[in-house]
Amino acid sequence: MVSFTEIKASNALINGATAPRVAVFVGGTSGIGKLTIRALVETGTSTRIYLIGRKSSEENAQTFIQELSAINPKAEIVWIEGEVSLLAETKRVCQVIKSKESRVDLLFLTTGYAPFGPRVETTEGIEIVQSLEYYTRILFVYHLLSLLNKVEAPRVVSVLGGGLEKTAIDLDDLDLKKPGNFGGIKAQMQYMAMNTTTLEKLASENPDITFIHSWPGWVSTGNVRRGRDPNSWMAWIVRVFLEPIITLFSFNDEESAQRHLFQSTSAAFGGRGVPWKGTPGVNSLQQQANGLFLVNYKCGCTPNAKAMAILREKAQEKIWDHTQEVLRPYL
Repeated sequence: MVSFTEIKASNALINGATAPRVAVFVGGTSGIGKLTIRALVETGTSTRIYLIGRKSSEENAQTFIQELSAINPKAEIVWIEGEVSLLAETKRVCQVIKSKESRVDLLFLTTGYAPFGPRVETTEGIEIVQSLEYYTRILFVYHLLSLLNKVEAPRVVSVLGGGLEKTAIDLDDLDLKKPGNFGGIKAQMQYMAMNTTTLEKLASENPDITFIHSWPGWVSTGNVRRGRDPNSWMAWIVRVFLEPIITLFSFNDEESAQRHLFQSTSAAFGGRGVPWKGTPGVNSLQQQANGLFLVNYKCGCTPNAKAMAILREKAQEKIWDHTQEVLRPYL
């Protein structure tokens, strides 16, 4: 656990040498991504941020960009429109970034929402939440690896459920396509475990990149409402009961923003970044070396050793091979 006082003290040390010069935020038009962008801009450093979102988000995004420019004129925010639930669009967006940049210091991924509605597939035949929370996130990493590997302290932060992995995932139906196999909790646990096992594999192959799979705890972002008919009984339950509970126990926006800025910059994870004198974090292999860090809402590392050992032995290669097969046409 890292106290909020320690978080703020660390973030106050962010300067031109330790701030990400080029950052890519996928899912930064709302929620934790948007909060973290604002916190980064408020450091006053010179940074270029690529903000990626859907056409329907552009008007609000442009207003947000104007606010950020007033806060810190040295920060440059570049809007890229893209429907990143689609793998083809994700590839196109990455090609745009690669045509403009020779480096990426930070890739921050927050797309997705609780999959508690009916199963809905994209035009590419992938369940939409799985596409947002897993496939397109991994595709962004794949495409931007070459730019991440060109900087001194690159970092990938995927915000979902690091440390909450369970072993009861369906290896025979990773995409949960069999009749009756898709369900909200089952799907979310499946996508979390797939994120972690694949990010750990990528971390082992790219030892100079710090990977973080973050569990943010409860943050009132409105994501539990997405993906369902607003007039349905489930939407009514969410609105009347679940959202007030989330709001009651959630971090406020400022603390969530600062904690994720800390995860994006601190040498607590992997030893490179803003200097850290506290206890070093341990990665998913329970080592203090670089790698994949499973970071909880208190910014503590939770290696989840028992579950991870089983997933590493029995699931990682199957998930990796399946992911390669799905993403191959878009690499």
